[in-house]
Amino acid sequence: MTKEMEFFIFLIENYASYKKKGANEIINEFDKLNITDIIYNMYEKYHQESIENAYEDIDKIIKQHSM
Repeated sequence: MTKEMEFFIFLIENYASYKKKGANEIINEFDKLNITDIIYNMYEKYHQESIENAYEDIDKIIKQHSM
């Protein structure tokens, strides 16, 4: 497993906990909005900053793609 995939799993599990949802529910939401790859590809940014900043950024991406 790549370091990017390991971090993505970590991020999804923690983001799901932050949102009080299941990880599968979060992945389904990302897939529905076509943002899974966008978030996965943010590894370089997200693994260097606080996890809360990543959550805020993900919330913004979701908002932008929900319109």
